[in-house]
Amino acid sequence: MPSHIMLSYQWDNQALVKKVYQRLKEAGLPVWMDIEGGVTGNINDAMAAGVEEAAVICPFMTPAYQASRNCKKELSYADTREVIMVPVMLTHNWEASEWLGLITAGLLWVDFRNAEKDEEHFEMCLRSLEEEIMFNAGHLLADEEPQIKSVDQPEPTKLCLKRKPGRGFCHAISKLYICDSGEQITQQRGDSRSSLQLSETPENCGYWEEIKGSGCKYYRNTVTKSYLGFDPEQNRVHFEARPTESEEWLLLMDQTNQSHQRAVVIKNKRSGRFLAVQNGSFTGLTSYNEDCKWLLE
Repeated sequence: MPSHIMLSYQWDNQALVKKVYQRLKEAGLPVWMDIEGGVTGNINDAMAAGVEEAAVICPFMTPAYQASRNCKKELSYADTREVIMVPVMLTHNWEASEWLGLITAGLLWVDFRNAEKDEEHFEMCLRSLEEEIMFNAGHLLADEEPQIKSVDQPEPTKLCLKRKPGRGFCHAISKLYICDSGEQITQQRGDSRSSLQLSETPENCGYWEEIKGSGCKYYRNTVTKSYLGFDPEQNRVHFEARPTESEEWLLLMDQTNQSHQRAVVIKNKRSGRFLAVQNGSFTGLTSYNEDCKWLLE
């Protein structure tokens, strides 16, 4: 059974990736890196074994990574085996294309572009990576014992990395969460939908399971099992018992974000509108502004 987190990188970024490796090990996560005992004997056999035993693979994306023949072989093999991918972005003003763009299309990457600025930035980036790994593959990973660096140093404190029931979406301006109110709205055609509300915490009906669709994602409430949807005719957000085209969403990194927090935009695939909050109410906007910014929690 797949068991570890595989770090896939191009050698120019080895120092940063090794630092990530050490911190994940200290946190008690099973992690694999080629220079840390991952490669013995034939390199192709060793890399194949690393992929085959991976529950999740993290490609550290740069133009050099995209140009690397070995990185292409490694990630392409992981793709054919349907290994969960959590991409890490290292380069400003660049996006993956060609084979790398094809494999990672639609995946939410973790922003490490400022990770080496200072230790505070690195800690923020690392926590985002840990949370994304746990969200996607926490159920597949077994904790390891945190490493002891030396007999003269105390045992590192093991981080409390728990898999959340789903994604929580906090509006960046209002600091309120998307929640299912559970109230039914009767439509003219006779069916019913649940209404949407904003809540100060995500505890009650505020977490969403992410279900992969065709070039999109569906978001299903972990409690009510209703799907997040958008009606462009009434410019109203709602929840539906069964997913249709109106419940197809694109979750994208907000590349305008300058804060330490992980910001995203949620775009309805069918209407092309951005999920936003204005004057305390949900709305769908045809173009992006700060009202469309959501923080992942």
